[in-house]
Parts: sequence; structure tokens; C-alpha cells
Amino acid sequence: MRNPDLKALICFLFWVVCVFTFVVSFNGDSQILIRVKDSQLDDPNGRLRDWVILTPDQSPCNWTGVWCESRNRTVASIDLSGFGISGGFPFEFCRIRTLRTLYLADNNLNGSLSSQAISPCFRLRKIDLSGNIFVGELPDFSSEHLEVLELSNNNFTGDIPVSFGRMKSLKVLSLGGNLLNGKVPSFLGNLTELTDFALGYNPFKPSPLPDEIGNLSKLEYLWLTNANLVGEIPFSIGNLISLKSLDLTCNFLIGKIPESLSKLKKLEQIELYQNQLTGELPESLAELTSLLRLDVSQNSLTGKLPEKIAAMPLESLNLNDNFFTGEIPEVLASNQYLSQLKLFNNSFTGKLPSDLGKFSPLEDFDVSTNNFSGELPPFLCHKRKLQRIVIFTNRFSGSIPESYGECESLNYIRMGDNAFSGNVPEKFWGLPLMQLFELQNNHFEGSISPSISALQKLTILRISGNNFSGDIPEGMCKLHNLTQINLSQNRFSGGLPLCITDLKLQTLELEDNELTGNLPGSVGSWTELTELNLARNRFTGEIPPTLGNLPALIYLELSGNLLIGKIPEDLTKLRLNRFNLSGNLLNGKVPLGFNNEFFISGLLGNPDLCSPNLNPLPPCPRIKPGTFYVVGILTVCLILLIGSVIWFFRTRSKFGSKTRRPYKVTLFQRVEFNEDEIFPFMKDDCIIGTGGSGRVYKVKLKTGQTVAVKRLWGVKREAEEVFRSETETLGRIRHGNIVKLLMCCSGDEFRVLVYECMENGSLGDVLHGDKWGGLADWPKRFAIAVGAAQGLAYLHHDCLPPIVHRDVKSNNILLDEEMRPRVADFGLAKTLQIEAGDDGSNGGAMSRIAGTHGYIAPEYGYTLKVTEKSDVYSFGVVLLELITGKRPNDSSFGENKDLVKWVTEVVLSSLPPSASAQGGNDSGGYFGKKVAEIVDPRMKPSTYEMKEIERVLNVALKCTSAFPINRPSMRKVVELLKDQRCVQLVAQ
Repeated sequence: MRNPDLKALICFLFWVVCVFTFVVSFNGDSQILIRVKDSQLDDPNGRLRDWVILTPDQSPCNWTGVWCESRNRTVASIDLSGFGISGGFPFEFCRIRTLRTLYLADNNLNGSLSSQAISPCFRLRKIDLSGNIFVGELPDFSSEHLEVLELSNNNFTGDIPVSFGRMKSLKVLSLGGNLLNGKVPSFLGNLTELTDFALGYNPFKPSPLPDEIGNLSKLEYLWLTNANLVGEIPFSIGNLISLKSLDLTCNFLIGKIPESLSKLKKLEQIELYQNQLTGELPESLAELTSLLRLDVSQNSLTGKLPEKIAAMPLESLNLNDNFFTGEIPEVLASNQYLSQLKLFNNSFTGKLPSDLGKFSPLEDFDVSTNNFSGELPPFLCHKRKLQRIVIFTNRFSGSIPESYGECESLNYIRMGDNAFSGNVPEKFWGLPLMQLFELQNNHFEGSISPSISALQKLTILRISGNNFSGDIPEGMCKLHNLTQINLSQNRFSGGLPLCITDLKLQTLELEDNELTGNLPGSVGSWTELTELNLARNRFTGEIPPTLGNLPALIYLELSGNLLIGKIPEDLTKLRLNRFNLSGNLLNGKVPLGFNNEFFISGLLGNPDLCSPNLNPLPPCPRIKPGTFYVVGILTVCLILLIGSVIWFFRTRSKFGSKTRRPYKVTLFQRVEFNEDEIFPFMKDDCIIGTGGSGRVYKVKLKTGQTVAVKRLWGVKREAEEVFRSETETLGRIRHGNIVKLLMCCSGDEFRVLVYECMENGSLGDVLHGDKWGGLADWPKRFAIAVGAAQGLAYLHHDCLPPIVHRDVKSNNILLDEEMRPRVADFGLAKTLQIEAGDDGSNGGAMSRIAGTHGYIAPEYGYTLKVTEKSDVYSFGVVLLELITGKRPNDSSFGENKDLVKWVTEVVLSSLPPSASAQGGNDSGGYFGKKVAEIVDPRMKPSTYEMKEIERVLNVALKCTSAFPINRPSMRKVVELLKDQRCVQLVAQ
């Protein structure tokens, strides 16, 4: 055979082999993909519907999520991120020999990730499994080729395996947002090719940042926020010469900011906020010519702002919550890039640079709570981008610059507690994007401009404590998003605009003005109003009975006016924490519902009010018997008779008769009454509470028993969910610390639940209302804590399946006549069907956020997962309420701070550095004298009781740990509360 013929034959055979190989490859890869789809994955959204083999040699290269090499048409990448698929880890994908990239992020994949399951993936270059629900320990990765490994936002636990330190080709390692609880290992310093390194939001054991971190000379992004880091920032950090972003926020780092940071010439961002760093801001940071963002807030830094740092061309400078002093260098105003400046909560003094904002595109400006003085810089909004001005609690004076009225980008203004004076610029009243407008406690004068009607996005208006005068403009009635109005302590006059009832207000405070006229009667839209304060004005006329129909009103202050007439009986339907009608011209008999010592002070100063048994009010005169009296009695009897007949026929048509009931009755306990005894009492004068799900009536039965009857609002989907949740959970629960559901009735137009009655209402009402005297001593509060903990422990550990309450709060803990607690309101409760994990906590997850602001566990924000540990966090907040007497979001904490953060800050400030450096809430029981600062001043605990309070505080801080894995189970909480050695146990 001639040589050319041999070559041709060889080429032909090679071509046949290649074609055969490609066909086999296509067929094999297609079969693998189909097998994974059919047996390992659930595809509820049908995103993989085109994964179908129509011909034996079909290529999968055009299938959704599959990418092939263009040269040889082999499968190189699978990307199913965000497809909503579920199931276990689809390990068979890795049997595709040409596969190099596997992206499965943001799905619902679950189960453990064993080393055996992951072993076929040794050829992969990139793996992304972030945003799923994987559990258990991290598997061993021994691949020498892996370049990207992203496992963030799962539920992995335990240590980082040693094998991770041997992946020498790794460039991206992302393990953030898991439950890893070992230490940050030093062997990760072996990954010298790393460019991205993320371990944030893991409950690691308290450990320092290893010196070996300095070996990662190619590292560009370092993210270790919320990683329980302690000790000092290592000097070796200066070896990260490629670093662009350094984020060590929310840890327990101490000591000074290392000078070695000045070596990182490529650094664009330094985030060190919320640590315990001390010393001055290193002037050498000014050598970082690429730096754009510097945030060292919430530390204990001291000294002045160095002029060289002020001269840096930064985009944002955050120094808030430290101990800085001195004046702000004038050179700061020359910055052409500054958009965010936060200096609040320091001790800065002097005037602000007069040209501040003239050259920079300022957007966020907050210098509140310092000692600044002088006038405001006129150029703050020169670039027309300023959105927030927050300058409250300083010593600023003068007037608001006219130029601020041209700043239409502004949406948030807080200028309270300064010494401003003069008129507010006309245009400043009408900035169209404004959402919060706060000028209280200054010396402003003049009237509110009609241009305020342009603030269509305004939600909060606070201008109290000034010298404003004139009428309240009707233009305010056009602000339909307005929920809070405080115009108190001014000199407003004229009548209250009737159209103000068109607003859906939550608070209306107008006390200490010169307002006149009648109170508006049409207040039906104020269904969310909690506080109405019209005290010390000149209002006349009668009190509108319609105020008694406001379901959320708990604060009614009408004292010091010229109101006349009788006190409407309807007001007794309200559940008030504050009630004051004193100093008016009211007359007649005090309604029966106000014949209580709690209301005496709110009734005084009305000379014509009387009461048969309420001193010091005079007794009411007795009416002499006579014809008029007899006729009156007969008239009343006739009215009652007619009313009874009408009610009888209405209830027969609505609720049915004994022969035919158009509704279903279910009994959960043995009772000596039926629904016919309850329905007549479901009327307005029996209402004892109104909430988001319905109204609650107090019904006293013929047997002498008192029950609470909740009628749910309508039969909408939400009401049906609440009804089903309450009956399915409470109907099968029997525990002394959980409220008893006695029976339920459901018809086409109503849902009714009947409970045992708790005479003292909720813990929240008693603790935060004027009836707190029932909890004036610590032993009662401690008993409530133990009882409520036992009820929750029963739900979590003794019910099958376990029950998560999802709305634990003081208002859902009811108190009987002896102040014994009952956990109540199971409208959001869910059962968990998933088996318990190694830590004893269930792994169930809910898809929607539920609960009450201030009690919601922080992990909701980034996982949306609800477990028993979420209830534990909420219960920890209740413990802090019992200790401090404060609400979870008390206004005294300041902006962006809640009860947990406030208590934690006070406690940590009392610890020696060695103790606070051990990692957050595990303080070992040592709080020093600071405990007295947070204990409810209305209590007078003994020395022994103070020690017990400190022990309970330990438990509360453990329960409110930022990391669910660090929180004890409710069964453990009960043990800790009862155990005299709970300090030592909590610290372990």
C-alpha cells in the first residue's frame, strides 16, 4: 500500500473513532443528566423540562443550564443557580468526565455532604453550592485542581477540615453564613493562591486571626465579619499587598489599629466597625492612596481626626460611636468625592467647616450627639444629592440656611435638641421626597407653611418644643402616609381640622398649645392609633363616644381643657395604660368601668363628677322615688324586652336553633356550658381587648366561671390560618403553663375560640402599663420567667411533632389572678416534621417571616429559617423585659438600637478586657456594678435577689446570642433558671 493511502486510512479511522467517541460521550452525558433529573432532583418550577432525549445521539448542549465547549461540543459547565430545585447533592453530575464547573447556588438542596458523595467531583475547577440547606460537617476536599469553592449560607457545622489547607490551586473560598463552630484555623494560610476569602457569620469559638493570614499575598477580598475573632489584629496583615477590601466587623478585636495597614497600597475599603479597638486613628492610613471607604465606628477609639486623614479623597468616612474629640479639620471640605459622613456619638467640638459640601456630592450626613456649635454650613446640598441631615443633640444655633429649601433630594431630617431660631424657610416645608421631618426642642417660630401639603411621602412629623404659632393647616390632611404627628409645646391656635380624621394615624400629640373648638367625632379611620394627647389646650364640647371604638388606643390624655358633659360609657371598652380626663368641666356619674383606683388621678379636677364608691369624688345624689322614677323603670324594662326579642330572632337566624345549627362546635375540654350561653355576651360592652386577628370578649357564665371569647375578623384567608393553627395546636396541648382552649365554633360568617380567662391580662400590659404594681418585686417576675419557659419547653420537647410558637412576646404571655403565666396566641405556630439534629434542635424551616418587631431572631434577615432557636431568642428578649422593665424597642435606646443591643453594650462595658474578649455574651457571670443600671428602677431587689437577677441576665444573653447554635434549648433554659449554679453552666 502506498504511503498516502496509509495516511488516508489512518486519518479515516481516527475520524471514525472520534465521531464514535463523541456520540458515546453525548449519549452518556445525556443519560447522566436525565438520571440526575429523574432520581436525584425535584424540579417544581419545570425549569428542566427540555431535558429530554429525542434521538439516541442527541447532544445536551442546548439544554437549559448546560454549557458545552464550542471546539469539541463536550459538557463543560452546569449552572442551575436559582432554579428552585430540591433534593440531595446530585453527585452523579460529577461522572461527566469533561465537567469543570458546577453551579447549584440558591436552591433548596438539603441533606449532608459526605466526602464519599463529593469524591467523584475531583476533576471540577469550580463548585458553588451556596444558598442551600446542606447540614452536617464539611466534607474533605482533596482536589488539587479546585479553584473556586463556594459553600456559604448553608447549615454546615463543626470544624473546617484540614484537607482544605491542601487545595493549593484554590482562589475563592466562601464559607460564610453557616454554623461552623470550631476555630479559625491557621492552616488556611497555606492557600497562597487565594484572592477571595469569606468566613463571616459563623459562630466560631473565640479565636484570634492567625498570623499565617499574612501568607496570602494574592488575597484581594477578606470577609470575616461576625466570626468571634478576639485578640489584636496581627501585624502580618500588612503582608496582604494585593488586598482591596478588609472586613473584620462585628468581632471582639482589641488593641490598636496596626500601623502595618499603611503598606496595603491597593486597599480600597477598611471595615472595622463594632469591635473593641482602642487608641488613636493612625495617621499613616493617609498613605493608602487607593482608599475610598473607611469605617472604624462602634469602637473605643480616642484622639482627634488627623488632618492628613481628613484630607484623603474618601467616598465615605464613618467614625461614629467612639470617643473622638477636637474640631473637624477645615481640609475635609475640600474632598471632591465624599458622599457619606458619619461622626455621631462622639465628643467633637467647634464649628463644622463652612465649605462642607461645596465640592463633594454629600448624600448621608450624620453628626448627631456631639458638641458642635455655630451655624450650619450653607453648602451641604450644593451638589443636589443630599438625602439625610441628622444633627440632633448638639449646640447648633442660628437659622436653617435658605439654600436647604432648594435641596429636593432630602428625605430624612433630624435637627432636634439644638438652639436653632427664626423662621423655617418656606421651601424647606415642601421638599417632596421627605419621609421624616424632625425639628423638636429648638427656638423656631412662625407658622407651618401650606406648602407642607407637598410632602406626600411623609410618615413622621415632630416639631414639638418650639414657638410655632398659627393654625394647623388643612394641607396636612393630604399627607396620607403620615402616621405620627407631634406638635406639642408650641403656640398653635384655632380648631383642629376635621379632615385630620382622614389620616391613618398611630400617634397624635398636640398637648400644651392654644387649640380650641370641639374634638372630631369621626375618628373611625384611626384603627391603628395608640396614643392621643390633647392635654392643656382649650378644647370645648363633649368627648366623642366614638373614641371608645379605637381598637389599638392605649394612651388617652385630654386633661386641662374645657370639655363638658358626661364621660362616654364607650370609653370603658378601651384597654388603657394611660388615662387622664382631669382638669375639665365634666359632670355626671363616672361609668362603672372607671370606678377603680387606677383611674382616680385621671378624673380629678372635674367638680361635677360623682361616684358612689370612688374617693375623693363626691357620691352621686340619690333620685327620690316617684312617678317619674317608676315611668323611667317601666321604659327601661320595655326597651330591654324589645331588645331581647330582636336579639332572639337575630341570633336564631345567625347562629341557628337547637334543632339545626349552621355552624360547627368542637369541644377540647370538659365544660359545663354551651355556645348558646356565650353568644349573647359578644357585644361591645364586654370587649376586653382588640388585636390584629380579632376581638376578645369577657364572658361570665351562670356557673360563675369566666371565659375569654375571641371572635376572629371575618373569614379571610389570614383568619382561617389563625383559626386552624390555634385549634390544631392548642386543641391537643395539656400543660399548666399554656392557656387552655375550651371550645371553638365555626360558621360561614364567623370563627369563635373560647379560652380560660386570665384575669390579669398579658405580661406586656402589666409590665409596661400603670398596673405594674403587681410585679413590683423580683420573685414574682422570676416565677413568671420559669413558668413561661416550662410552657415553651413543653412545646419544643414534649410535643410530637415539636411546635414552634413563632410569636413569643410579653403580650402573648397571659397572667391569671395569682400572676401565674400561660403562653397564649398560637395563630402563627407551626409544627416541625424534620427529625432533630445532633444539637437537639430541629432543622425545619419556614418560608415567610413571622413574629413581632423587637423579638425576631437576627438569622431571619439572612436565612429566613425558623426553628425552636428562634423562640429561644424571643424568650430571651422577654427575660430582658422582666429585668429592665423596658419595651424591646424603647425610644430611650436611640436610633437603630433595641433592648438586646442596649443591654449587651452596658454589660460588655462592665467586663474587664480579658472577659469581654472571650466572645460576646458568654461573660461568665461577671457583670460588675453595671447590673444596677439596667434593672427596672421600680423594683427594689435585695442583695440576694440582685445575684439572682444577674444569673437570669446570663441566661437571657445566652438566649439572645446572634448565632442559633450558641443558644440553649428551652429545656436547658428551664434548668438554668432553676439551677443555683446557672452562672457556671451558662459559661460552659
